[in-house]
Amino acid sequence: MNSNSGKNETCKSCEFQENLDILRQINFFSQLPLEALIVIAYLCTREMFKKGDYLFHQNEDDGLAFYIISGNASLFHKDKDGEHLIRNYHEGEFVGGLTLLGSLHRLFSLQSITDLTCLMLTREKFAKVLEQFPDLMPKVLKVVVDIVREWEERFLGNYSASCDACKHNIGVSLV
Repeated sequence: MNSNSGKNETCKSCEFQENLDILRQINFFSQLPLEALIVIAYLCTREMFKKGDYLFHQNEDDGLAFYIISGNASLFHKDKDGEHLIRNYHEGEFVGGLTLLGSLHRLFSLQSITDLTCLMLTREKFAKVLEQFPDLMPKVLKVVVDIVREWEERFLGNYSASCDACKHNIGVSLV
């Protein structure tokens, strides 16, 4: 084994451990056993995006979930009146977990506003993990239900009774 090969193996091992540590922090994966997280950490890839690159576009179904390791991105929605900034995403945020569970056309576009490094997982790879660990799906669904409930609680915390448009957005947890 030459010294470069040893360095590459060490780097891959470090990256794998970093991926595993990241997955353990992501709420979407929080209920999964370590054995499954190890497989997912192995299946994840890292990708770098230049400032201005799109991670995904509105109306596409790419089946990708992203964890932002470094950098920032902006979420946009395009309608008949143009493109509107919805919010910014930063280091440490996870985007796209629902796309791992099934076909889902994006309602938004996500564009890097700085150079960006992401940990990515595809729907196909996640499906293989679910095949290998069939008892995972109830745990994943529990987390998704909790995320929806927590989102609606935050919404209610910011809700103004005088906001008529807001009243029509309450109740997503009733789906």
